[in-house]
Amino acid sequence: MATKTLTGRLKAFIEATATQNFIIGVIVINAIVIGLETSPSVMARVGGLLTFLDLAALSIFVVEIAIKLFVYRWSFFRSPWNLFDFVIVGIALVPASEGMSVLRALRILRALRLLSMVPKMRTVIEALLKAIPGLGSVIGLMLLVFYIFAVMATKLFGTEFDAWFGTVGRSFFSLFQIMTLESWSMGIVRPVMDVFPYAWIFFVAFILSTTFAVLNLFIAIIVNSMHEAAEQEADAKGKDLEPLLDEIKALRGEIAELKRENSRQRVP
Repeated sequence: MATKTLTGRLKAFIEATATQNFIIGVIVINAIVIGLETSPSVMARVGGLLTFLDLAALSIFVVEIAIKLFVYRWSFFRSPWNLFDFVIVGIALVPASEGMSVLRALRILRALRLLSMVPKMRTVIEALLKAIPGLGSVIGLMLLVFYIFAVMATKLFGTEFDAWFGTVGRSFFSLFQIMTLESWSMGIVRPVMDVFPYAWIFFVAFILSTTFAVLNLFIAIIVNSMHEAAEQEADAKGKDLEPLLDEIKALRGEIAELKRENSRQRVP
């Protein structure tokens, strides 16, 4: 009985809005602290304080996970978000020796816990995950378009511009740079046009096919998935409110019945 009471209290505590907001604040502060630790001048001044704050944040995360494990038991691992938090905190607990120094850089992954703590962020991530099947077909289409243009670019410009289009692999990378519109005109296209004046037709067709067409399909699928996720969340909230609305209707009916009885009793 005492264990059930303790479990209930801990569950109420860990699920309380104030506790959730406190954890979110710790995550944000810890992310800032880890960022400040990259500055030698800041570490020279307040390095000890930053190290203490980092350890304090990690301790809070460990206590939070421990409470959830005690409250939810094995059902804790049924939630993907709980598993995500467990892995992130677990990585931070691995000793960062010289051979595992990369783990110190991975500490910033704790900031990703905001994804599981903030409901709106969870909705966005869940929508992106649901969009993956649709994105797969778009990725396949983009790879096909890239391959076709890469082979064409290698055949057309490879002899004169070996560094950019000498092989299909180099053409893939150069076309990717062009797709991102990063230094595509002065850096690649105009030098190619000096040798092949009509090369602009090829590159304009490629940009229209990828940047303005295929990438917009990515955006459309993601936006549609987020819209569906928002609708599902609204429907879930509506279902949660249905019992409350039924109770309100029942109370209104009882109040109306009491009013009618009172009016009957007043009539002589």
